Amino acid sequence: MKTPKDIEKYQDYYSEPQFWDKAKSVAKQAGIKVIYAALVLYYALQNPAISMKDKGMILGALGYFILPVDLIPDFLPALGFTDDLAALVIVYNKVSKAITPEVKAQAKAKLYTWFGNPKQEKPYDYVDEQ
Repeated sequence: MKTPKDIEKYQDYYSEPQFWDKAKSVAKQAGIKVIYAALVLYYALQNPAISMKDKGMILGALGYFILPVDLIPDFLPALGFTDDLAALVIVYNKVSKAITPEVKAQAKAKLYTWFGNPKQEKPYDYVDEQ
């Protein structure tokens, strides 16, 4: 299992345009949980009050998400995004104090534009309750 320190080394792979390209292009394949976790971290990163330590962990997790070839390559059906979800959730939990209700609302609003009204009542609960 990756630790936040391990994840931080991926922050050089992060860029905002690459994040949006990746998120849009793999949204359906990666699934709501992965995309929600990535969006929450992206929007939390926009908070000017976020600490440099938290910012480094978020940039690392989003950089890891952007990489196409990581521990489990993203193109593998059913498994490709499990490591991405794990990295995103680890960092999500570490920076939870920087995740405001407004950040979650922004992420959920973007989810609904990409996925419509999901069949599950609250598909993001898995991530929020970790």
